[in-house]
Amino acid sequence: MKAHSKPMPPLRSDAEAEQFVDTVDLSEYDLSGFKPMRFEIEPKAASLNMRLPGSLLVAVKAKAKARGIPYTRYVRMLLEADVAERRRSAPEDPREEPAWP
Repeated sequence: MKAHSKPMPPLRSDAEAEQFVDTVDLSEYDLSGFKPMRFEIEPKAASLNMRLPGSLLVAVKAKAKARGIPYTRYVRMLLEADVAERRRSAPEDPREEPAWP
């Protein structure tokens, strides 16, 4: 952080935030407190129901709470990361149905 970084002002609406970003030099502000955000744009049309040992569900909920997100989103993120990793490490089998993007 620069010695003369400005603190971020409170932004009370999307419009206010957009106007702020459009009119200031963000390099002058302290952005160290910002966390990466993940936006979910694709609609969720399918559902999954599974049984887990209670201890595993408790652990998953604790991990999600530590990240500040709902446990169902945390499970979805784990699934997405695993699918993406497997896709990068394994050649695609043309006989398989196209997987999640």
